[in-house]
Amino acid sequence: MPEYGYFLACEEHDPAALVEQARMAEQAGFRALWISDHYHPWNDAQGQSPFVWSVIGALSQAVSLPVETAVTCPTVRMHPAVVAQAAATSAVLTEGRFRLGVGTGEALNEHILGDAWPPLNVRLDMLEESIQVMRRLFTGEEVSHHGTHYTVENARLYTAPDEPVPIDISGFGPKAIALAARVGDGYITMMPKEEMVTRYRKGGGGTGLVSGGTKVCYGTDRDECVRTVHGLWYNQLLPGEMGQVLPSPRHFEQLRELVTEEMVREKVVCGDDAGQHAAALRAFADAGFDRVYVNQIGPDQRGFFDFYRTNVLPRLDRD
Repeated sequence: MPEYGYFLACEEHDPAALVEQARMAEQAGFRALWISDHYHPWNDAQGQSPFVWSVIGALSQAVSLPVETAVTCPTVRMHPAVVAQAAATSAVLTEGRFRLGVGTGEALNEHILGDAWPPLNVRLDMLEESIQVMRRLFTGEEVSHHGTHYTVENARLYTAPDEPVPIDISGFGPKAIALAARVGDGYITMMPKEEMVTRYRKGGGGTGLVSGGTKVCYGTDRDECVRTVHGLWYNQLLPGEMGQVLPSPRHFEQLRELVTEEMVREKVVCGDDAGQHAAALRAFADAGFDRVYVNQIGPDQRGFFDFYRTNVLPRLDRD
């Protein structure tokens, strides 16, 4: 049976709210935390985007749950040597309960310094090289590296964890899954598809941690929940590669008309049917995931945690 965790959405909540949600998650019985790493929200209605590493520092003092970024892009906006220092400090603060989730990122966050947004194959090469750099730095030894994409000279992490920070790789297509299987300590995806888990494990991932996540909207008025999702997170239903290539929140807002409330009603669990909420998480368990994270869309966070504590997590524990 997998562990169930809560997914903190930096795009939608300010730092204090995120810390309070983490406390409520621990009290409700969730066993782990994911936290998004963005420079921008997906749209202005979401309205937030705090620096994730500051929030993780606060989380380390507020709760005892494991924490993982879902996910950090250590290739363009931030140099992997800087990400390594941030991850190492997070691991020390959490006493080894931190994992670094990484991926190839989105132009939305990564183009802000004026860098070109590379095609996928280049981004995958950059990600692999960045992982090599970070793993060497996690040893606490002095590192110099002159690679295809990154240069590091005489860098050493003096605040280093006792054990290297595990690095889990996010992947949706076959090339990213293959990279996760070959060089990752674990695999992350947002789709409860058994074939993706199988591809990862058979491709070399073995028994590495497989984690997945989903978003829901709890509330007693299902129609209102649908409107809340449509107003805040319509972007997750946009087709194709738009999520990777659009450069700013306003571009996502221009495409909102592509997503209807009926699409939300069909694709996103909304309302207070505990069976539907449990089934959405159980789909990941049935596909072979080790950890499953859920995020509540909208302002009714306390209602969500009470609902999951009393109605949803007990159902899943009985499976």
